[in-house]
Amino acid sequence: MRILITGAAGMLAHDLIETLAEEKHELILNDIRPLPSSSGKGFKFIEFDITDKDRVYNETTKINPDMVIHTAACTDVDGCEKDADLAFKVNSLGTRNIALACQRFDTVMLYVSTDYVFDGKGKEPYNEYKTPNPENIYARSKYWGELYVERLLNKFYIVRSAWLYGKYGENFASKILSLAKKQKEISVVNDQIGSPTYTKDLAKAIKHLIGTGLYGTWHITNGGQCSWYEFAKEILKQQSIKNVTVKPIDSVRLSRPAKRPAFSVLDNYLWHLHGFSPLRNWKDALIEFMGEI
Repeated sequence: MRILITGAAGMLAHDLIETLAEEKHELILNDIRPLPSSSGKGFKFIEFDITDKDRVYNETTKINPDMVIHTAACTDVDGCEKDADLAFKVNSLGTRNIALACQRFDTVMLYVSTDYVFDGKGKEPYNEYKTPNPENIYARSKYWGELYVERLLNKFYIVRSAWLYGKYGENFASKILSLAKKQKEISVVNDQIGSPTYTKDLAKAIKHLIGTGLYGTWHITNGGQCSWYEFAKEILKQQSIKNVTVKPIDSVRLSRPAKRPAFSVLDNYLWHLHGFSPLRNWKDALIEFMGEI
């Protein structure tokens, strides 16, 4: 299968490239940034901006892919709050441009979305049949991306995931380890609950999903749940860092521009209903991540 991957310089895309390459897919990579030296070797790379509708159409026409996996996004949550125009231009209209290009050629599209489309006011994990209610600019722009995909296309996957971390990008786990080298005490919020998800596991799940032809919206995360505070403590524990204290604090103490959902755990309900093997617990995935870094 000929697959175009947008946002190919990103953390998830890097693991997707490695995972899909094992299946002998023909991969064409896109980004507006150069690819890291560790990514994309041996694959065709095309640089174009997803917000440029005409360029998206022209390049997609030349590539004629069987599938587009759309990972390109503006993911700086607080940055989106400060620059809503950029957030909607990239996450909403950029996604619309990709969807329209796919529509022209009856191409399958997979769009990576977020747990933040839910408001976090619930107490039970959100399954695919719960109605989104995004409460910050990042989440709204991603949700509008979802709406463009499902309204413009017949053959699509929308994959919502959460709290991503991986070997090939800046993330919470790498940040905590970096802080632990400089500080004896790290303050981390204890009132936001989610499911840390290893991009390598998500990439493998996506590889499986695109082989099924079961189009629609899917929730895919590692198993279990925790707060950012508990996540940080587990990171230090697995690295046997005992001389650094993690201090729990409330979100209001941080005064961040964007409001985060208090509880955004996703229920991988459709994954379960179809009898697919559940992704491993987040602590087990973290062990492998720690071994790789």
